[in-house]
Amino acid sequence: MSDVAVVCSHLSFCWPDDTPVFHDLSFSVPPGRTGLVAPNGSGKSTLLRLIAGELTPTAGSLAVSGTLGYLPQTLPLAAGLTVAEVLGVDAVIRALDAVEAGDVAEEHFAVIGDDWDVEERTRAQLDRLGLEGLALDRPLGTLSGGQVVSLGLAAQLLRRPDVLLLDEPTNNLDVAARHRLYDVLAEFRGSLLLVSHDRELLDRMERIAELDGGELRLYGGDFTAYEEAVRAEREVAERNVRSAEQQLKREKRELQQARERAERRAGNAARNLKSAGLPKIFAGTMKRGAQESAGRSGQVHAARVDEARARLDEAGRAVREEQRLSLELPETQVPAGRTLLHGAGLQAELGGAEVFGPGGVDLIVRGPERIALTGANGAGKSTLLRLISGELPLTGGELRRGEGRVAYLSQRLDLLDDDRSVAENFARFAPERPEAERMNLLARFLFRGAGAQLPVGVLSGGERLRATLACVLCAEPAPQLLLLDEPTNNLDLVGVGQLEGALNAYRGAFVVVSHDERFLAGIGVGRRLLLADGQLAEVAA
Repeated sequence: MSDVAVVCSHLSFCWPDDTPVFHDLSFSVPPGRTGLVAPNGSGKSTLLRLIAGELTPTAGSLAVSGTLGYLPQTLPLAAGLTVAEVLGVDAVIRALDAVEAGDVAEEHFAVIGDDWDVEERTRAQLDRLGLEGLALDRPLGTLSGGQVVSLGLAAQLLRRPDVLLLDEPTNNLDVAARHRLYDVLAEFRGSLLLVSHDRELLDRMERIAELDGGELRLYGGDFTAYEEAVRAEREVAERNVRSAEQQLKREKRELQQARERAERRAGNAARNLKSAGLPKIFAGTMKRGAQESAGRSGQVHAARVDEARARLDEAGRAVREEQRLSLELPETQVPAGRTLLHGAGLQAELGGAEVFGPGGVDLIVRGPERIALTGANGAGKSTLLRLISGELPLTGGELRRGEGRVAYLSQRLDLLDDDRSVAENFARFAPERPEAERMNLLARFLFRGAGAQLPVGVLSGGERLRATLACVLCAEPAPQLLLLDEPTNNLDLVGVGQLEGALNAYRGAFVVVSHDERFLAGIGVGRRLLLADGQLAEVAA
């Protein structure tokens, strides 16, 4: 294989409305496992689509060494397709079946080629990804979201690619499926370039590629090493800023002192010339000389001030912008011991079948508890949150909610009106707050100035989450119980950090569905519930 997996030369790309994404971007990705990180909206997914050939550059070129496999974040698959069709092996299996039945037509052998073991390889690949026993004629529409992602990865691996592009491959995967994916990717011998916010997966990479400010930089080592390198860079940049600030102050002070000295010398010279009784022509010549000398000195000091200011500007640009949320949410405070939710024998029906086992499930939430709801894909976690929130009707059992407000953030983040601005949506949730107070609160959620006037429909995933959190956490009345369904899906690492900051400032109770163990640790989960086989059980936190 070549010593480079992907080469990008002077790449530029604009959307049809002329919105620029990249301009004159050049880089190369070596073989091995590379994680691509960047803030939401920086163009990570767009870059993968350009490399995969789904989009055409406005200018420049992209080259891939060898056969390419690509798994997008959202799979464009029709529900009526079969597993074999998704895997791309249906035609070969039909030809094999025909040959085994005695049909030796030449076209069957042409279709089969060297893939006589395709069914064995397919079954082995499905087994490795936790899809053992999955019938090849099963319709895609009957699979869970996590199974579809695993199936899509299996389809790419069966192609035996030299270069594999993955966009958020752990989205919708439960913990067991994530670890199977980790193991499969560890065994992959081609070049891997993936976009992910899964820190555990990124810690299995050989290098991190950071896309920021229209440039791509490579850092050797895993994501933890990248974070340490970035932290060190930030500390150096901040020291340089402080040094440049002090230098600018010194140069300004020296400029002022030089001006004062020049003024004193000019005053003394004028008095001396007058007392000396020199002819006016000589006095004028000496005065002009003194003024020119003072002017040259002033120019030198002014130039030093300009240079110091330029150094400060350059040092400031090197400092990475920290987009952390700084929040205080005292209105969400919940007294310890207050019962916010009491559910007994909760049951729901989907597609005419009961979701939970006989007798339903029981759940009690008291005080400011931080609860993680875990379980395999398809166990009914989202259904349980919808029951608690009231979005889905009970078909059995009894549910009592406390007096406080319950807020539900679904995976779709569809609470807000896409056609209204962030500020207009916020006003709907907190109509009694003065406008100045609302704008100040939005600024704390990083919506400042024109950003607060953007329509929600144009926001990135992370921006949309921040807008939703602002509207929910600062609503009137403030929520005492918060329900979150896979809130880190489609968030970049900055967005995950912002979400952690918001939830750590929140003083009420929450129940969160997530497979991201680092995220759960970061928000101080103190209680874990496992939903399995239709039963809800307490497990060690």
